[in-house]
Amino acid sequence: MKKILIANRGEIALRVIRACKELGIKTVAVHSEADADSLHVRFADEAVCIGPGPSRESYLNIPRIISAAEVTNAEAIHPGYGFLAENAHFAEVCASCDIKFIGPTPEMITAMGDKALAKDTMRRAGVPTIPGSEGLLQDAKQAMPIAAAFGYPVIIKATAGGGGRGMRVVREESELENSFRQAQAEAEAAFANPAVYMEKYFEHPRHIEVQLIGDMHGNIFALGERECSIQRKHQKLIEESPSPAITPEIRWRMCEAALKGARSVNYVNAGTIEFLYQDGDFYFMEMNTRIQVEHPVTESVYGLDLVKEQIRVARGERLDNINPNFKMRGHAIECRINAEDPDNDFRPSPGVLKYFHVPGGIGIRVDTHAYAGYKIPPFYDSLIAKLIAHGRNRAEAIERMERALDEFIVEGIHTTIPFHQKVMADHDFQSGNFDTKYVEHFFKRLKLQTQPGPAA
Repeated sequence: MKKILIANRGEIALRVIRACKELGIKTVAVHSEADADSLHVRFADEAVCIGPGPSRESYLNIPRIISAAEVTNAEAIHPGYGFLAENAHFAEVCASCDIKFIGPTPEMITAMGDKALAKDTMRRAGVPTIPGSEGLLQDAKQAMPIAAAFGYPVIIKATAGGGGRGMRVVREESELENSFRQAQAEAEAAFANPAVYMEKYFEHPRHIEVQLIGDMHGNIFALGERECSIQRKHQKLIEESPSPAITPEIRWRMCEAALKGARSVNYVNAGTIEFLYQDGDFYFMEMNTRIQVEHPVTESVYGLDLVKEQIRVARGERLDNINPNFKMRGHAIECRINAEDPDNDFRPSPGVLKYFHVPGGIGIRVDTHAYAGYKIPPFYDSLIAKLIAHGRNRAEAIERMERALDEFIVEGIHTTIPFHQKVMADHDFQSGNFDTKYVEHFFKRLKLQTQPGPAA
């Protein structure tokens, strides 16, 4: 494999380019007109413009991406995350054009991409799953006896969902019919698929995921867990590895369950199985058939380059440099630096970066495509950088993250840096006492602290 096209943009495209350079592989960047000045375009060996700014006309345009691969003689395509990374049709088109798709097979993407089908697959494999409907539901009438059987609250989910869309929490039977219709309508609008299913809703769960990677020779490894509970509207903000809530015994059980599920579909390449964890029990939630945004925290504690491993797997190599008894080295935390205003409900804040200084020093890594003078396009995800801190233990990782956040200077736009600074200093975060509702409760506490007291 001598040349790889990266079908993505931003920091993940640059991340793949760096891995390829270290492996001696030439790279091709594709970009929209809005991304002509992006760093992934500058640092790739070749670059091809594939259309206007909107994603549907560029990064989601399969014919244009395939044409770019063909005219540059790229032998493989790395999809990164988002966009076409979990699009089975795109993987099929790559195969039909004799271009290697760096990821799992179309069949694996299809099997895990449909959440209801994936849940059924995991249940049959013996992986703990969230109590709920067995398959899709046609209407609220069909859902009512199921909800009554395992008790309210329940959550209705779009089978093709993601990012919190097509989801409704139902706390009593009188809300079920209206919530069911709303979830279907939102799923139809967002994914062109109104199909929904239902699960038991947990009030204070943690979101824990296990990193997997498998080769074409039957080897598959679980590289510990990541804590992803600090999120808003199902969008992750801070991730870390290992989780402060997971004991060695639970880690072993969780990794074994993840491996069992992955082996049931003969999974190949990088992937992640996500679990809900509460009160000592965990349940399969979904599988992501791609590299994750938060993969650097796993790389930090295991000393691996997961993107390089993806490429090696795609070349047919064995994962013989991964030891199943790998030990974690310390603790890593990732803060997503987004162009958003945390004090205004995280409203996107596109614009020109007038000043951009990234931190450094021992234990600090910054993955970014941004620079001073860069204009953030309004068309895409608001992520401009990932700040990763690694320490000998969680306390040191937090200390290094606090120092790095103080050094991270961005002028011209709003960012999530002030939010991260407050979280790192928060007692509940420092003690590991949080769940998926942390951000909601955190802002309520901040509001109470800043409200004026009663008049004297």
